[in-house]
Amino acid sequence: MITTVILTAHVFIALLLIALVLFQRGKGADAGTGFGAGASATVFGARGSANFLSRTTAVLATMFFGSSLALAYLAGQPVEGPGSLLEAPVEESVVIEPLEDDIPAGDLDLPQLPNVGDELPSVPAEVSEPQPEGQ
Repeated sequence: MITTVILTAHVFIALLLIALVLFQRGKGADAGTGFGAGASATVFGARGSANFLSRTTAVLATMFFGSSLALAYLAGQPVEGPGSLLEAPVEESVVIEPLEDDIPAGDLDLPQLPNVGDELPSVPAEVSEPQPEGQ
């Protein structure tokens, strides 16, 4: 139960972290402003997004690291109950009594099926190598 909650939060944090990293501008993006690219201060202003996005990225990265450690710790813990179906305890089987109308299989008159190899051609004892064409 707790593993599912942490794993869901882990995936959500990872998607948010990817979106924030893709949303940020690189350090080389300011080089274009010197040559006339006027779209440098669009969404958050010239420097307003740097602090907000970088701090949010750092917080999400810390949360991602923490959830990774929590998932690794939980994966190393022993599993309660049987780990697989083969380790599960065997329950008592129920014996089903035949009905009065059932006929035992030995008393049925079924047609005999031919053996599988009866109609197959025999394989020659020696197989000669094929001759190359044109000789």
